[in-house]
Amino acid sequence: MRLTIDRLTKKYGQKIALNDFSLELENGIYALLGPNGAGKTTFINMLVGILRPTAGQIFFDGKSIVSFEREYLNKIGFLPQNPSFYKQFTAESFLKYMCLLKDVPKSEINKRVSELLDSVNLTEVKKKKIGKFSGGMKQRVGIAQALINDPELLILDEPTAGLDPKERIRFRNVLSKLSKDRIILLATHIVSDVEYLANKIILLKDGALISCDTPSVLFEQVRSKVWETIVPAEKLDSYLKSFAVSSASYENGQYKLHIVSEICPSQNSKQAAPSLNDVYLDCFGEGDMS
Repeated sequence: MRLTIDRLTKKYGQKIALNDFSLELENGIYALLGPNGAGKTTFINMLVGILRPTAGQIFFDGKSIVSFEREYLNKIGFLPQNPSFYKQFTAESFLKYMCLLKDVPKSEINKRVSELLDSVNLTEVKKKKIGKFSGGMKQRVGIAQALINDPELLILDEPTAGLDPKERIRFRNVLSKLSKDRIILLATHIVSDVEYLANKIILLKDGALISCDTPSVLFEQVRSKVWETIVPAEKLDSYLKSFAVSSASYENGQYKLHIVSEICPSQNSKQAAPSLNDVYLDCFGEGDMS
């Protein structure tokens, strides 16, 4: 299974949202990281047929998706950034309805819906109307509908929005099980969601591809720039203004800082093991503190 992105470009007048973007994806989990406005959602909308590129093509297993669009779309599972639902549907009835839309054989619908409700931990509330669900519960319904047709290409735009830490862990476990025989593209700006999940991380900035590599390779690229230092509380503001700080923790009147810097921040600083937050901060100039 192979998804090939060939020189993809999207323009809105003079604004370039995606610029000469090329990439090749095979089975596994890919995290698409970048700040707001980087072009993540534009790229995803072209993958799922919502937008047409200004230039370039997308190929699935060697065939242009334009040439077999309906067949290609049947291979996709998609969770948009802000999914909407029919509030009067229950979780169970909504998923059954989506099964019909996605041509799941009627004889398989009950089993499929039951499995999906269990995978996203909604079995106990399957008869409850979606309009009464919390934001996190609605997000889990969205994840379940993206999996209905057992897609070969699963595309998830900010899928962990609204999920609590326990739900995030469950979600990551579901994705890990699914990744062995399909392509999963996970777009997010929350780097903690993907550090231990993604096989490769795609860094996108201002519509351009910065890098696509494994977490370990990306860590090595910033290893010499990552420092740990202890500063008294009264010096915290000074360090925040002078350095790129990826994390800060307080204890006994002092702060332990993780700093990304070409130079050693202070005499008592020592080099530290890099995290994906450090990679993100080095690349985009802003960190994720979640």
